[in-house]
Amino acid sequence: MNAGDWVWSDDHGQLCQVIETQALWGETTCRVWLPGRDSVVRIPASKLKSMESAGTGSPDAIAYIAAAARVADALTQDVLLAPIESSVIPLPHQIRALSRAIANDRVRYLLADEVGLGKTIEAGLIMRELKLRGLVKRTLVIAPKGLVSQWVSEMRFHFGETFQLVLPEDIKTLKRIAPASSPENGDKGNHDPEALPANAWQMFSQIVVPMDSVKPLDKRRGWTAAQVGEHNRERFEDLISAGWDLIIIDEAHRLGGSTDQVARFKLGQGLAEAAPYFLLLSATPHQGKTDAFHRLVSLIDAQEFPDIGSVTRERVQPHVIRTEKRRAIDADGKPLFKPRRTQLGPVSWEERHRSQQLLYEAVTEYVREGYNQAMREKRSYIGFLMILMQRLVVSSTSAIRTTLERRLEALAAPQEQLTLFPATTEEEWADLDGQEQIDVLLRTRLKALKNERAEVKLLLEAAARCEQIGPDAKAEALLDWLYRLQSEESDPELKALVFTEFVPTQEMLRRFLTERGFSVVCLNGSMDMEERKRVQEAFAKDTRILISTDAGGEGLNLQFCHVVINYDIPWNPMRLEQRIGRVDRIGQAHAVRAVNFVFEDSVEHRVREVLEQKLAVIFEEFGIDKTGDVLDSAQAGHMFDEMYVEAILNPEKVEDSVESVVARLQEQAREARATASVLGATEDLEPGEAQRLLTHPLPYWVERMTVSYLKAHGGQAERRSQSWNLTWPDGETYENVVFTGKEAERLPAARHLTLEEPKVRGLAMRLPRFAPGQPVPIVSIPGLSAEVQGVWSLWRIAIATMEWNRKRIMPLFLADNGMVYTPTARHVWDQLLAASTQVRSILDAAVSQAAFAKLQNAAEEHGKPIYEVLVQEHRGRIAREREKADYAFAARRKTVERIGLPQVRNYRLNLLSQEERTFREQLDQKAHAYPEMVPLLVIRVEGGGHE
Repeated sequence: MNAGDWVWSDDHGQLCQVIETQALWGETTCRVWLPGRDSVVRIPASKLKSMESAGTGSPDAIAYIAAAARVADALTQDVLLAPIESSVIPLPHQIRALSRAIANDRVRYLLADEVGLGKTIEAGLIMRELKLRGLVKRTLVIAPKGLVSQWVSEMRFHFGETFQLVLPEDIKTLKRIAPASSPENGDKGNHDPEALPANAWQMFSQIVVPMDSVKPLDKRRGWTAAQVGEHNRERFEDLISAGWDLIIIDEAHRLGGSTDQVARFKLGQGLAEAAPYFLLLSATPHQGKTDAFHRLVSLIDAQEFPDIGSVTRERVQPHVIRTEKRRAIDADGKPLFKPRRTQLGPVSWEERHRSQQLLYEAVTEYVREGYNQAMREKRSYIGFLMILMQRLVVSSTSAIRTTLERRLEALAAPQEQLTLFPATTEEEWADLDGQEQIDVLLRTRLKALKNERAEVKLLLEAAARCEQIGPDAKAEALLDWLYRLQSEESDPELKALVFTEFVPTQEMLRRFLTERGFSVVCLNGSMDMEERKRVQEAFAKDTRILISTDAGGEGLNLQFCHVVINYDIPWNPMRLEQRIGRVDRIGQAHAVRAVNFVFEDSVEHRVREVLEQKLAVIFEEFGIDKTGDVLDSAQAGHMFDEMYVEAILNPEKVEDSVESVVARLQEQAREARATASVLGATEDLEPGEAQRLLTHPLPYWVERMTVSYLKAHGGQAERRSQSWNLTWPDGETYENVVFTGKEAERLPAARHLTLEEPKVRGLAMRLPRFAPGQPVPIVSIPGLSAEVQGVWSLWRIAIATMEWNRKRIMPLFLADNGMVYTPTARHVWDQLLAASTQVRSILDAAVSQAAFAKLQNAAEEHGKPIYEVLVQEHRGRIAREREKADYAFAARRKTVERIGLPQVRNYRLNLLSQEERTFREQLDQKAHAYPEMVPLLVIRVEGGGHE
């Protein structure tokens, strides 16, 4: 054997090239290059065989390489795998989001679709795509606590992906049971006491965790520095060091914070550096605050956005994927959302409700006086309590009575048991619904106002009398509306989603409606995932009424219901919008009906009348979804609280207080519209792409590749009636296997084999090469015209750099007349995949060598344009990196130049210059690209065979 010869190594199952041969003491050893591994090894010459052993002459071997190359080509051409392999039928905007995300090596994006367009599905598709491409194994989802259950259920339902929900109370338990070595997926590992401390987050490969349970703390009332340190280690430091491939953050605008010292932003910074793939999800990413938005996009790419000045449309747009509701269409090109009808449902106090009206007035007076006193004494949390008391009395007699009982109990406790309000951020407080806020305040046992105990006692007696007299006016109004809507919608089994802020109201309504023959289920924030699931399933089947609090309603998808009744109205109109959004979602078949209850002649009614009229003007100018950028913020929540309080304190000035808030909102909406233009406009969508993906032949190619490989390489593939039993050459067996998503749905017990399986993926990624001198089989292919005579081949055209590899697969057909026919080359490839070839004989060695030489010349000529496209892509990538670095270094230099002390300034400038030099040297090295052209398969085609 001579240097340069190609031979076959049985030990490695591939062709290899001899580099040198050494004969010493009766033993001949060869150093050979294994192209499949790109490594050099020593092998005894006795173990190397001639190229005839390479085995590409059988029909199965030919079919394997043709199919595997087609799969590899699909991967290089950015064919979307997730929709093909999934049971989800994506909509045009979701296809576009996935396509844009995968088009770039750096999958780090802000998914900013407007409310109700399915960002969770988009994130799931991107995750599945990355998993199918072999790029992701470990995924972490961070979401507000009200949405974590939805993430677990949607990933399981739509994608068959299991995520472990880890709640705050689970972290200590996981820490205890985590093995010291913490192998992934719960393998128990060793329990060596000398082993490293366990990282509980490594026990599962896919986790969902609430945002506020893992953010780092600076301090906590009553905790030592050591306790704070341990808390941060277990929740924050261990989490970000657990080796994630993909991190998804839902409601990501909450990370922007008011400063870069806010715990949520620090959490975002840690997570941004903890995974190569990173998705931020938010319908309202730009809430009119450029500094918060800058902090948010800096998490995607800190170098791209070093300062607020970098937040421009041109720089932001490549990192944002956004669809507006008005542009969203279905697969037929029709608008995705139907019109909705929202109306006010005024509730009047009849004579029989006189005691309830008096209770409302008495509590309002208590609130007015209590709030004024709290503000004078600078006790803002008593002010919060007063605000909630007002909302409770509007909700129900039961809600105010229960709360007054709990307040009286707190006031009766010894003075030393009364405590301060717990430390909580503005953002955390705004995230709580009314029930959660009242629970926090009443648990805290806030100190009494002057004469409060006697007053609360009187109000409690009045509330108890009210309940004994009869049902609330609003409960009777609800019953009337249910019958009315049933009639108007011509549906005696009409389902309705009823929202209330408070659990006692929820419980009262459950009893009230059940006694009148309605089937009812309830949802609130205290329920665990299994309870929530049971309730939703019951409502989806036979139950007619679902009563939910705001915390209970987070994350619900209830497209099968189209009626929403807001039994009590949250003060921020965006909360109303979010409630109605539970039914006004993709897949809603009816026009949505929403009814908002409000007491006639109440402060709330007067505010609501004026507010709706004024907001209608803003919505007309900006659209509800654009205005949502402003309304969906803690700042807006404060404004509405202040407006209602002002109206309660000064009922005669309702119009003025509403006018003032609306003017501020209008100004903010204008600012938000101007600044949010950085997100870019939504392009028109293509309805046919989803349908084309659903009929894509990729699963068939994967099946053909796998089955042909096993038959050609000593394995087995046995066809059952609807599935396969596969045995790999190493003896491992896969039973009851299917290859398409539709087959997997039809046969739930079957194993769905996709490119996510490393063995299957390896067949496409490690394609064997054809070597000069290798025997060329002469084949006939059914379905091919007899006139097709010539040599057909497959070539891999590639560009290799320090950290970036791009390749394309090129079919080439050189006809006997010396012409190269590109369409014929593609047609032969299609036919090789569609039918079984017949190998007639082997081409003569000398003829084979001559044919290969001609093919190589033709491949160089036809492969050059493909290579040049790859080079242009690479140069564009380097140019973008260079431009981004130029901007980032310039911004940092400006910051350093503002330092007053010359010595410090010069020292920092020198450090920066060194860093810049190093970066540019590395970038110059990355710019070098090396071409590669490798033959994969060569066959002589002599017309078609028999069908």
